[in-house]
Amino acid sequence: MSTKKKILFVDDDARILDGLKRALRNERRQWDMSFVLSSEQGLELMAQDSFDALVTDMRMPGINGVQLLSEVSRLYPNMVRFILSGYSNEDMTMSSVKLAHQFFTKPCDIKLLKDALTRALSLRELLDDSRLQSLVSGTVALPSLPDIYVEIVEKINSPNVSVKAVGNSIAKDPAITAKTLQLVNSAFFGFGRHISTPGEAATLLGLDTIKHLVLSVGLFSQFGKNSAKLSGLSLRELADHSIRVGLLAKRIAESEQVDVDMLDECYLSGFMHDIGKLVLAYNMPKEYGQVHALAQGGTNFYRAEMEVLGTHHGAVGAYLLGLWGFSDAVMETVAFHHKPELSQGTVFAPLTAVHVADALDSSYPGQDNRHISMEYLSGLGLEHRVATWESIYADVDLSQEQAV
Repeated sequence: MSTKKKILFVDDDARILDGLKRALRNERRQWDMSFVLSSEQGLELMAQDSFDALVTDMRMPGINGVQLLSEVSRLYPNMVRFILSGYSNEDMTMSSVKLAHQFFTKPCDIKLLKDALTRALSLRELLDDSRLQSLVSGTVALPSLPDIYVEIVEKINSPNVSVKAVGNSIAKDPAITAKTLQLVNSAFFGFGRHISTPGEAATLLGLDTIKHLVLSVGLFSQFGKNSAKLSGLSLRELADHSIRVGLLAKRIAESEQVDVDMLDECYLSGFMHDIGKLVLAYNMPKEYGQVHALAQGGTNFYRAEMEVLGTHHGAVGAYLLGLWGFSDAVMETVAFHHKPELSQGTVFAPLTAVHVADALDSSYPGQDNRHISMEYLSGLGLEHRVATWESIYADVDLSQEQAV
């Protein structure tokens, strides 16, 4: 049986498809690639065979790219879905935000596309449960804090609001931050560098795009006031904990005198480290309720997840963020923040800072006696730094600091 990954390319321009065939011919050893000229042909092929990934144009006659993505996400939710388009209509682009995992523009850097496909297709090693793969791949929305959502809406509807003020509000909510960063880091906007702070993301996207993202797409508003609790998960407590871990991870990294880029990744990784809980609690409320019941009965939360779900929120969160194009450092941190010794790291990294910060934040309810992995730190030669990091936590009032 072939182990090749199957990728379907759909574009009504034969020249584009011919160019992709030529550019990707060296990938035929690892990929089984099909190229069709219409969405209708693509859907026919998908009905006959299973594909791992779809790369589609946006503007096509008949069934357009957005409509195709909608059908694919409904019928084949575990497929990786990329848009490759030269069409930049903002309304259509915003419509695709709910459906596509990543966005690329024509002409496309073929190495960028190839690397993104390779990375996305390799993510399945994190989750070996096809049901969970489909659940995460099909995730188009995450529950956000109702008061923060209202705050953002009020700001973007205000005639005198600054982009910075909107960015500060986005930075309070993990779900809205994740979706904003997914969009800003897509090749569609072509900024050419990785953006890791919601404030900078808001500045680069601008108020009009943020307004489209928050109001028009319908990613967050549908959760309403009842989203404060999900299967025992408090969005407020989770968001506050995420901010504290991000800030503390950044302070820990500062004590190690790392470069500015790593400081930003430490904060972002800390802020995103529990996003898998949002995915699970919203999509599997009954099962996640069982997880919380076990945890309240004294079972370690990580073990409770493994017992009920066969996986944990770190793997789920990393899978989602990897599909959305977040950096390897963020993905690794989210995946292994509970078990850093399972990583391949040999030096101080965002994983180090976030693992320690998460263990130290004892004010988070249900912290279930997490501890710092001395096995992991000894492997890095950093066990002697624990006392310094504990003193940072003791001396800093994280509630008074501001997120980036």
